[in-house]
Amino acid sequence: MFEPRPFIAEEIERLKAAIPGKAIIACSGGVDSTVAAVLTSRAIGERLLAVFIDTGYMRKGEPALVDGMLRRLGVQHRMVDASTEFSEGLRGVVDPEVKRKIIGERFIRVFEREARDFGATHLVQGTIAPDWIESGGGIRDTIKSHHNVGGLPAEMEVTLVEPLRDLYKDEVRKVARELGVEVADRQPFPGPGLAIRILGEATPEATAIVREACAIVEEELERAAAAGTMPLPWQYFATLLPVRSVGVQGDIRAYGYTVAVRAVESVDGMTANYAKIPHDVLERISSRITNTLKAKVNRVVYDVTDKPPGTIEWE
Repeated sequence: MFEPRPFIAEEIERLKAAIPGKAIIACSGGVDSTVAAVLTSRAIGERLLAVFIDTGYMRKGEPALVDGMLRRLGVQHRMVDASTEFSEGLRGVVDPEVKRKIIGERFIRVFEREARDFGATHLVQGTIAPDWIESGGGIRDTIKSHHNVGGLPAEMEVTLVEPLRDLYKDEVRKVARELGVEVADRQPFPGPGLAIRILGEATPEATAIVREACAIVEEELERAAAAGTMPLPWQYFATLLPVRSVGVQGDIRAYGYTVAVRAVESVDGMTANYAKIPHDVLERISSRITNTLKAKVNRVVYDVTDKPPGTIEWE
């Protein structure tokens, strides 16, 4: 059985030896990168700079939330707005594997600039076991290229350090609780962000739609869980489909997009079962999405697929 306390002590010592100079860490505010940031900060102190990159594909209010959390944790950090770079890189791109590789490459190039500015020679990432398992390589098939593994460019200016590489999500959460990290039980959010919750081109319009839809799904499920109506799923979000269908809004014909709601139960993300959401909760989600995004979305569906055969994210 995995014990977080000895892992923390051993990993801090290993990081001290592995990083003789300065390092930066890619910190998204999720449990994996935040745990990696706290471990590395305890190992090398002010020789670490945590960098949050706003890709333009973050959840509603995410940059402010992450900034506040890192301040409370006492981790030295910098917020970088690179949204223009990412949107330009994804213009016209619809293939999900190409999206992930472009996002991974852009992340590294931004981090390399920040590393040069900070004088860092090492890049720390919160990569965990499912990331490299699903990204394929050797005898493993590629399920999807995680941006921090399959999306990495062949040549990098910095040395990669991955303190959580052999851990699964449930083990990372145990480490987070031991460290007192406030996002220990926060639901996962994909590194490529909302770009892979848009099937098709991740345009500004599509991004705005899926950002609002995701916020509504999160708010309604968290409200229902707090009221004791249902347990909070392991992960829950909305995906924008690349199809439009005929609907009616008021007495007027509407030709709008479809949003798919996804919620799953899992332990480590390697397998998952769709969550049995009460119909009245789904009804509230559907009504809020179609009313809030009137003239944009006229249909909401619920995904009842397990993993396998599906994956948790649609791309």
